[in-house]
Amino acid sequence: MLTKIYAENPNEREMGKAIRLLQEGELIVYPTDTLYAIGCDALNVRAVEKLCALKGLNPLKADLSIVCYDLSNISEYAQVSNGVFKVLKKNLPGPFTFILPTSSRLPKLYKNKKEVGIRVPDNNIARGLVAGLGNPILSMSVRDDEEQAEYTTDPELIHEKYNKKVALVIDAGFGGDVPSTVVNCVDDELEVIREGKGILKI
Repeated sequence: MLTKIYAENPNEREMGKAIRLLQEGELIVYPTDTLYAIGCDALNVRAVEKLCALKGLNPLKADLSIVCYDLSNISEYAQVSNGVFKVLKKNLPGPFTFILPTSSRLPKLYKNKKEVGIRVPDNNIARGLVAGLGNPILSMSVRDDEEQAEYTTDPELIHEKYNKKVALVIDAGFGGDVPSTVVNCVDDELEVIREGKGILKI
């Protein structure tokens, strides 16, 4: 199923459909402030396993990233020192993935990794889904390294590829083709481990 939602003013009815699917443990494709992503309820272990299987990943070994609504939401699921919090505050919402130590609220699936990627995208649809769900969203880019950009930026082409693998593709117009900047904060020493769309403010 393909549904049109505008990021500037998301339609409540269509957003409600997407949120219900997430609550039911389904996978959806949705926009962020960087690439389109496939997401599910991050606290639903079966949904997480389904998404990892779709991407060919072992959930116990893969680097997992979750989308949170805001800074206070992050501290529920990851350990954030005062110094790191100041950096997050300067850069979020924005096109960054911050790698942080996991907290006890995440399922055991995440604790085996001891760290988790955290995103707060500057995108009303992504954050609205998290707010409506009441849980973070496990998020993985639709892009595979060898794929041409149009197949991961055009929602109709994304729908062609994933319509039998996910319950819904949200069409919010053409997406970006530059991923988030990834910053490792695990030891309180900030290290940019992937240069992406965001320029980190310290």
